[in-house]
Amino acid sequence: MAHIPDGVLSVPVLAGGGVVTAAALAYALKKLDEDSLPRVAVLAALFFVASLISVAVGPTSVHLLLSGLMGLIIGWAAVPAVFVGLVLQTVFFGFGGVTTLGVNTMDIALPGVLWAMLFAPLLVHATPRRAAWVGAVVAALSVATTAVLVALVLTLSDSSYTLSARIVLLSYGPLLVGEAVITAFACGFLARVSPDMLGARALRRGGKIAASS
Repeated sequence: MAHIPDGVLSVPVLAGGGVVTAAALAYALKKLDEDSLPRVAVLAALFFVASLISVAVGPTSVHLLLSGLMGLIIGWAAVPAVFVGLVLQTVFFGFGGVTTLGVNTMDIALPGVLWAMLFAPLLVHATPRRAAWVGAVVAALSVATTAVLVALVLTLSDSSYTLSARIVLLSYGPLLVGEAVITAFACGFLARVSPDMLGARALRRGGKIAASS
């Protein structure tokens, strides 16, 4: 699962993840448009609730990440949205860890932001069907990248985690399919009723989110 608890990762890995997340948070907050705050808050709340519901897969469990969907709708603001959600889950439910907040935010949020930036131009004037396909691809790639990052930080922390890392990679297969379906439906629906929410034009303007065009 993407919520790595305290005491698992090595200090260098924790420091590296913290630096990456701090830099991403600073950039995201600098670009954050005040008008987009309600949208960011809604998606942060959605992430908070959805990622608390875990489904057992073999010896581990998985939960929805929604990072691809957040990346397509709010761009870089997905980083603070995920960070706030993880902080609240750690404080109120002991889900994840305090020292791993940087690594967990990096593993969950950044893949969605980066893949959304790459595919966002395809959403300009997209039909609902094309938007659905783009959403599915972004979601699948985001989940796969998160799985690779989680496996990587585990392996870099201690070679004895190699087996656990392989299990993580395998367990994300069903999640990849589920997130692709959910994000495809959401993007197809938004392309039909409110295409501006997909944020393609905002991302093309350099990552600054616009409430509307």
